[in-house]
Amino acid sequence: MKQEIITGERVILRPITDDDTENIVRWRNSDHVRKNFIYQTLFTPESHRQWLHEKVETGIVEQFIIHSKDAGIDVGSVYLRDIDQTHRRAEFGIFIGEESQRRRGIGSECIRLIVRYGFEKLRLHKIFLRVLAENEIARKSYEKAGFMQEAYLKDEVCIRGVYKDLILMRILNPGEGYYG
Repeated sequence: MKQEIITGERVILRPITDDDTENIVRWRNSDHVRKNFIYQTLFTPESHRQWLHEKVETGIVEQFIIHSKDAGIDVGSVYLRDIDQTHRRAEFGIFIGEESQRRRGIGSECIRLIVRYGFEKLRLHKIFLRVLAENEIARKSYEKAGFMQEAYLKDEVCIRGVYKDLILMRILNPGEGYYG
């Protein structure tokens, strides 16, 4: 299935391409973005291109670049990864890489758009995410979009020598008669 362009009120989500490598590497290596990810290793152009080839081109991941209509620039990325059509589920991820565009509601709109895309276009039953328990801003944004906590995992990951708690959250497809 070919990815499509998704248009919202304030953002346009377009399929990621190799041309986005420089921005992705810069954004993911920034302290603000990296500190909120479980995977802390620095990105390189080569590692990003490998991700594109092995994950995005194969359909295991559907990744989009977030373009802010107001600012007229690309500001981050949102994706569904490990898409599993057998169990009809995928993992959600997002980051706003441009500091000037954070805390403007862009992320919240992207969450709603990609969840709708996952349910309507990919016909997923469940979208889940993992978030560091200390990332309260992200947790609140996910809850606002309809995600619910499914599990709290104590000392689940070790980041830079410190064990951190993770929260698993999920949203179920309301079009299938069950929501909540």
